[in-house]
Amino acid sequence: MTAPLTPPHRPSHQPSHQPSHQQSPHDSAWPPPYPSGAAHAGEAGEAYDADDAPDVATEVRQGALVLLVVTLSGIALGLLWLWLAPRIPLVSDGEAVFLKDTEGEGAVGADGTFVLLALGFGALSAAVVFWFHRHGGIAVVVGLALGGLLGSLLGWGVGTLLGPTHDVAAHARAVGAGVTFDAPLELHAQGAVLAWPVAAMLVHLALTAAFGPRDPEPDWNTTPYDAPPPPKDAPG
Repeated sequence: MTAPLTPPHRPSHQPSHQPSHQQSPHDSAWPPPYPSGAAHAGEAGEAYDADDAPDVATEVRQGALVLLVVTLSGIALGLLWLWLAPRIPLVSDGEAVFLKDTEGEGAVGADGTFVLLALGFGALSAAVVFWFHRHGGIAVVVGLALGGLLGSLLGWGVGTLLGPTHDVAAHARAVGAGVTFDAPLELHAQGAVLAWPVAAMLVHLALTAAFGPRDPEPDWNTTPYDAPPPPKDAPG
């Protein structure tokens, strides 16, 4: 009779562990201080900035375009102010010019109309600028604010220029005594020109805070490190 052969697939019972002094350095070394995901997060942030944020030259061109368009829209403000502002009736007796309605509030109404229109133009311009330039930028914001101020001044000039003449005495002589005519359209509260830029800044800030792009969150790798397994011949 012959002894049974050991199956080739059966593992040997001889100890084959490696001594601790010959252990591979990759098994005993500590993991790197920073996870590999941190480098990936940095690369992702750089890609986000490069794709979404324009360069300085592009941002300056966008700010200049915003400044030009918002300023020119002041022409519409002046035309609307001329159309909607209440009139101040005057009358002449041949020697002097008087207010026909001494209790009228036409001057206050003209200022109030300009302020309301300027507030509306400020909100509208801020919404349009945010729609086309959602990323914002200092140049765009400065162009919006400065354009609102220049647009208010332009609207003021257009309204007073196209309105009734400022030569009240000549106008009174031309229409004759006892004939009612309109007083010049004037803006007595000159601080009203700030309504447009202030409204534009507030609305643009609110839109940016609510719907503006967010900075990419860092991809922190919270996976705990796996400790290297202890040697097989260690006690316990």
